[in-house]
Amino acid sequence: MDRDLYLEAALDAAYLAKGIHQYYREKGFTQSSKSTPTDLVTQADRESETAIRALLTSRFPGHGVLGEEEGQQGEGEFRWIVDPLDGTVNYAHGFPFYAVSIALEVRGQLELGVILDTARGELFTALRGAGARMNGRPIRVSRQTQLLGSLLATGFPYDVQRDSENLTYFQRALAKGLTVRRPGAAALDLAYVAAGRLEGFWEVKLNPWDVAAGWLLIEEAGGQVTGLHGEPYALGNRYLVASNQAIHAELIATLHGH
Repeated sequence: MDRDLYLEAALDAAYLAKGIHQYYREKGFTQSSKSTPTDLVTQADRESETAIRALLTSRFPGHGVLGEEEGQQGEGEFRWIVDPLDGTVNYAHGFPFYAVSIALEVRGQLELGVILDTARGELFTALRGAGARMNGRPIRVSRQTQLLGSLLATGFPYDVQRDSENLTYFQRALAKGLTVRRPGAAALDLAYVAAGRLEGFWEVKLNPWDVAAGWLLIEEAGGQVTGLHGEPYALGNRYLVASNQAIHAELIATLHGH
């Protein structure tokens, strides 16, 4: 498997999406809602995914692609997992915290992850067994060993009024005096854990395209990703807890109210 070839394609696709994001931020764009009035989709989301799919399938005709806007297309041992614009609400409001996320899964195992912060130009990459990088430089998770004093992040589903479970976890964290942010783009939250900017992150009801690249980044940077009870994580699981590993057990206990 020529991972350099796949990484080159993922980078080309990510920068192609960046150009589309920038174009519509300058020109203006139409937007509509999906599941709720706050669940937005823009021209940039749709056109980015179309462009990414076209590039990847032209270079690798036998590969499948799973994307947020168009779902699963194609089957096989190789599957690209794409979020063309994670943080759409931020993007729509000009809040500079959004990204494109691209991962490659081979026979059910993630092998490659790319997250490009298209507002700030920071590039996060990971190859299984070869570590994680930001703008070409190796990154590692934070060395913080205590939960109190850590910087954490979380997020909430668009239908939080119907699916309010994470409000309970959020309140438990705040009640312990923990510092928690809600930036609004899970892919970047995960990348920030990998880079040591956050010690931990948890969320409920994330999709595979939100998580795939960031999950690999964290593991390659020395961190840990599990379910809510510390069980192995799998794409599509309802719960995700990520950390620098050192605070993981304490974070999980806090979310459970202990």
